[in-house]
Amino acid sequence: MAISASMVKELREMTGAGMMDCKKALNETDGDMDAAVEFLRKNGQAKAEKKAGRIAAEGICKIASEGDKSAAVVEVNSETDFVAKNEKFQTFVADVAEQALTTSAADIDAFLAEKWAKDTSKTVNEALVEQIAVIGEKLSIRRFEKVTAENGCVVSYTHGGGKIGVIVEAQTTAVTDAVKEALTNIAMQVAALTPKYVSRDEVSAEYIEHEKEILRAQIMNDPKESQKPEKVINGMIEGRVSKEMKEICLLDQVYVKAEDGKQTVAKYLEQVSKEAGSDVKVKRFVRFETGEGIEKKEEDFAAEVAAQMNA
Repeated sequence: MAISASMVKELREMTGAGMMDCKKALNETDGDMDAAVEFLRKNGQAKAEKKAGRIAAEGICKIASEGDKSAAVVEVNSETDFVAKNEKFQTFVADVAEQALTTSAADIDAFLAEKWAKDTSKTVNEALVEQIAVIGEKLSIRRFEKVTAENGCVVSYTHGGGKIGVIVEAQTTAVTDAVKEALTNIAMQVAALTPKYVSRDEVSAEYIEHEKEILRAQIMNDPKESQKPEKVINGMIEGRVSKEMKEICLLDQVYVKAEDGKQTVAKYLEQVSKEAGSDVKVKRFVRFETGEGIEKKEEDFAAEVAAQMNA
């Protein structure tokens, strides 16, 4: 029988599945509404898609590693903290991390499309849809990153039951327990103080100029500070930029375990290098925090869903 737009709309409202999925289900079942609902349920789409408009900002970050040469961190989101603590969810996220450790995918779309290592008859995304059907709320594999050491080692650290996951890659010929312990301390620093860069060398000139423009605007909008000589204003701007660099650049930060409260991370690494008899340099770090950047409000999602339903 012919499938009308009103039939697709009705099935969509009943299940929350996508328009094309509803149309396919009706075609497969010759327009039988009950059979179409069953078709969508069997394929996991009725449960998974109905939750597509909800916010999944909880969840956990997990790290999988292979010795001290390779590690991968993933963030998988859920709607509630209750589910994030669920054993099935935790096991699934651990499997996703293991998948990320061996993946050759360049981005999240390619990652979701590749074969699921635990069952190659399905994709990663299909495995995710199955978990949504089992757990009963929206889940999202949001991001992953893999780090492999070329000349040195990697260490990892998770904080807050998986709320934060950090991987640090270091360049060194001294891959000893003492060095790895020191690098774990650095990973804890990254988790706690959220640097953006390893060193000032990574900060672009464009970024610095942009910050200077903002600082100048702030000064000129201040009745007292704007009256100061240009030389003084320039000095104030340079001082404030320098202070910001000490906050966002890992090596410039004060080491959190410094006994004197003054030792920088750079000085700490100099000390570690001296004791190890080899230079220990942080090459890069990756820091994931669950839910960071997910700021959409519930009403925004509701509007999106309403717009899709009326499409």
